[in-house]
This record gives sequence, C-alpha cells and structure tokens, in this order.
Amino acid sequence: MDITAKSLEHTYNPRTPFEKRAIYDIDMHIQSGSYTAIIGHTGSGKSTLLLHLNGLLKPTSGSITLGERTIQANEKAKKLQAVRKKVGIVFQFPEHQLFEETVEKDIMFGPMNFGMPEEEARVKARHMAKMVGLPEEVLERSPFDLSGGQMRRAAIAGVLAMEPEVIVLDEPTAGLDPRGRHDIMNMFYQLHMDKGLTTILVTHSMEDAAGYADELIVLHQGTVKLKGKPQEVFASSEKVRETGLRLPETVQFKHAVESKLGIQLEGNPLTMEETVRAIQSFYIKEGGQ
Repeated sequence: MDITAKSLEHTYNPRTPFEKRAIYDIDMHIQSGSYTAIIGHTGSGKSTLLLHLNGLLKPTSGSITLGERTIQANEKAKKLQAVRKKVGIVFQFPEHQLFEETVEKDIMFGPMNFGMPEEEARVKARHMAKMVGLPEEVLERSPFDLSGGQMRRAAIAGVLAMEPEVIVLDEPTAGLDPRGRHDIMNMFYQLHMDKGLTTILVTHSMEDAAGYADELIVLHQGTVKLKGKPQEVFASSEKVRETGLRLPETVQFKHAVESKLGIQLEGNPLTMEETVRAIQSFYIKEGGQ
C-alpha cells in the first residue's frame, strides 16, 4: 500500500494560546513493499507524523493518502476503520497495551474487533504466536506473567493478527538489551520480506535505520530535511549533523580509518561487514599496484 503526503501540516490546539505547529510542508512518498525509516531527534515531529499514518491524527493543512483513501485538511474523515486495519502500529513499549486475561485472548482481540469469528481468531492467534517466536504453552498464561521480551512479542502478534498491509514500528527496540534488539529487528525484517509488508520504522537509532531500511526520511524541527537511500543520506555528513543526529557507528569508523591512515575507501559502507570489505578491497588494490 502506497502512502503519500502532500504539504502535510499539523498544529496542536490551533487558535488558542497553546497553539503549536508540530509538522509542516511534509512531502513524501512511501512505496508499497518498501522499508522506510523516519528518523529525527526528539521533537523533530516523528510521533506526530506517525499518528497520521492511520488516521489517529488528521491534517490541519495538506493531505495524506493511505492506499486509495485520502485524508484532507478541513474535511471530515469518515470510516477510517478500514484504514486502521490495513495500517498496524506497533507503539513504543507495546507490552503496555496488553490487557486481556490470557495471551491468546489478547492476540485475538484485534481480529475479533474487526469482525473475525472467535474460532478463526483463535487459529490466527496461534499462528501469529508461532510466527513471532512465542511457544504455544504461553498462550493460556496471563501476558503479565511473561518476560519483558515475550510480552513485547505477544503485543506484536496482536498487531500482526489483523493482517495489515503496512506496519509502523515506533522505536521497537526501546528498553531492550543488545541481543533482544537484534532479535526483534531481525524478526521484523523477516516478516517484511516474507509477507511483502510496507514497513515504516520510526526511530532515532542510526544503526537500525542504516542496517534495515531501503529509504530514509530525516525530520528536523517539524519538516523533511533529507531523504533518499541510506548511502546517499549518510554521505551528507554535515547535513545529518545539522539535524542533531550522529552518523551510524560504522560510518564514523570509516571516517576515523580514512583520517588516521590518510586513505579514501570506496563507497559508503553501512554495516561492519561492508566496512571490513571496503578496507580489504583498498589494500588488495594497493598491493596489486
């Protein structure tokens, strides 16, 4: 499902003493099946933009088109349930949204809320639990008896059970240790590939953005500062720093190697493996000359 924003703006509490423009002049296109990261410093407008992606917030100016549905400023948005079924949001700390007496019932809640029969929802819940790596025996347990990582997976399964075409990930690794962070990000990437999901990662983690996304949208002070492929965006080092963000550790390491050794490595490696290959390639080339 394609998503397109045109001159999108949102102002909180308009025409009051508390008026605050959170985002403005947002022009972007997220192609169906792509993996896009929306990155920015705290206060850049990421959260406000995220809430427009399934109609939880509506534009105060401009428009956003979600598939075949356009939500326009100054027009009453009706029947957004279909949009919200197609765009699933995994909020930061999704485990805080768990509330049912068993894990199974929690995963079933969304599909049943959209009209799925109970038995079909139960089969769906078991399938989704397996997909996110939850053992079958936890389905009858209270979600509050699970470990933190299992609670997060249960909450994610509940979103996936609604079979969204787009999944929006709001800081999905917040609060996780390095192993948990790696496991969750790999799980989402596998789901993205297996199901052909349009995946939108909202994050301030440069490593996650560089390691998984096909396209980047960089927000700064409420509007789009940079956009393009990760290699293109992170090649603009000064522009990235102007937004208050740091470069990914691998890019910083590449710059440090080039500065220390007085060399120029080819390309813009974004992972440590790519960086090592770039260094090896340089020395192989130098040795052959």
